[in-house]
Amino acid sequence: MNQIKLSRNCKATLIPSGMEVILCAGNLIDVTHCLGGYYTVRGIFGAAKIADSDSDAIYPDAVKSGDQAPKPLPYSTEDSPELSDADLWNVAKTVYDPEIPVNIVDLGLVYRMEIKRDGNANNIEADMTLTAAGCAMGPVIAEELRSKLESLPGVSGASVNIVWDPPWNQDMMTEEARMILGLA
Repeated sequence: MNQIKLSRNCKATLIPSGMEVILCAGNLIDVTHCLGGYYTVRGIFGAAKIADSDSDAIYPDAVKSGDQAPKPLPYSTEDSPELSDADLWNVAKTVYDPEIPVNIVDLGLVYRMEIKRDGNANNIEADMTLTAAGCAMGPVIAEELRSKLESLPGVSGASVNIVWDPPWNQDMMTEEARMILGLA
């Protein structure tokens, strides 16, 4: 991998601790992957997750994402004006475990997502698990899912519960996830 020197200080989340830190300008990093709006990087500090909004610290010469055409939404606002279960699952597929280059749906981590309608309010309830009980990134992943669910049009609020029953196992992964991870 080609090492990249951070051009400015930027916020990051250390992996696997989930600790929020500031990576200083001049740190040398390797970008391992960019998925779901985050870069997973490695450096002297170990591994970390950097938001796409700080991509200019990694690639200062690249065109700012605000100058590019908007990315397509993972849901449709024209074909289906009412929030659907498919909208929830599609947005959940944009959330990645920063240590594994597979989305949390294909990893089999999301067990349930439900729209609770109350008048004009749509509240989302979700249950998810983790690949290991001691995963310190769990709350970070759950918060990212909650935030992305709340960004859907018509959603008033979302809650994401981390559950342990049934326990996660590799059989819960999709065939695509197994192929990406070299398990198929």
